[in-house]
Amino acid sequence: MDIIEKALEFEKQKLNSLSTSDRVIIVREAKALILGLNEIYKEKKDTEIMDIMKRLTAIKIKVEKRLKGRPLTA
Repeated sequence: MDIIEKALEFEKQKLNSLSTSDRVIIVREAKALILGLNEIYKEKKDTEIMDIMKRLTAIKIKVEKRLKGRPLTA
């Protein structure tokens, strides 16, 4: 259950005023946590694990959007 604790701790960290390299690290860490939680979910089918994965995915998408930047409009 160590990965669940890591995931909950990851959710609590601050996400403001991050450098680009910090954002890349956060996205990679989130992806690793999500994949690890997915392996546990496959065995146990616990809805709480699914909820954690959904929240982590939302954080990951939010950071990725900021990383990629806004598209230029003509």
